[in-house]
Amino acid sequence: MKNIILTFTLLIGFTSFSQGLTLGKDIPKPVTYERGRFYIDGEQIPSYQMKKILAPNLHAVKLYREAKSKESLGGLLLGLGITACAVDLAVGLFSDVKYPTAITYAGLGVVVVSIPILSGRRAKMEAAIKSYNDGLKSTTSIETNFDMNAVANQNGVGIQIKF
Repeated sequence: MKNIILTFTLLIGFTSFSQGLTLGKDIPKPVTYERGRFYIDGEQIPSYQMKKILAPNLHAVKLYREAKSKESLGGLLLGLGITACAVDLAVGLFSDVKYPTAITYAGLGVVVVSIPILSGRRAKMEAAIKSYNDGLKSTTSIETNFDMNAVANQNGVGIQIKF
């Protein structure tokens, strides 16, 4: 009985993998990153779809998220700094307050802090794309994501199959 179940399970696993190989549509292609845009075979891919494309490579997803976090935080700080300087300038122009106040200096400080944060995002993005493309080269034509375990709980005993 064990041999029949094992044979049946392996047969189902092999047929599910062979279906993806015969279609040819699911074969991932390398991604290029040029001037802040992502391309696959010369076609531009929106940045919100890149998480789905990079999903098989966890290291690439981690680097991509770090790059996007740096972009968000750096953009927020840059916007706050410029806004603080502009508001203080407007207050200085339209009232009798002496212009360069502490708000201007704080705004300039926030702008200066945002520059190194924003400068590291390109390197992280390129590292994510490189990691993804290297992962494509190292995989073979048949993936080995098949995992079969024996499971026992209060409901009984069974076989757990993960693809």
